[in-house]
Amino acid sequence: MRYWPALVAALLLASCSSPKTNPEAAAQASPAARIQAIPDAKPEMYGNMKDMKNWRNPYLIIRKDAVGLLDMNDNEEITLKSEEVTKALADLPSSAWPYGRVVAVQELGVAASESEKVEIRRTKGIVAGTLEELHVVIRWVPST
Repeated sequence: MRYWPALVAALLLASCSSPKTNPEAAAQASPAARIQAIPDAKPEMYGNMKDMKNWRNPYLIIRKDAVGLLDMNDNEEITLKSEEVTKALADLPSSAWPYGRVVAVQELGVAASESEKVEIRRTKGIVAGTLEELHVVIRWVPST
């Protein structure tokens, strides 16, 4: 019993100390939380853009069986499953989002069969729903 006051004092001091920021914990935040940390979309920066070659934010291409994430810096396309889109977007550096939380999305224009068209629409719906849940603005790009 004589240690009781010391234990209470130690607990009080521990609870009053300021929490330390843990960079590792921030890096381990959920992909959705990392996307939510991106500033809101800034339509004044991209609203009048006609030539999508100048687009600097993430750019997705909807395919029948996958989603392409264009890496504008390397001019490469990373192929993803629709359920991998959230993590792939969250893993991008903050410099990949100069227009804020907005993504260009283009549906693949060439579909040979009706079943391929159905698959593209299904993938498009999944990706659009995912982006809307994340409060990411979608800038639809016409198929070429």
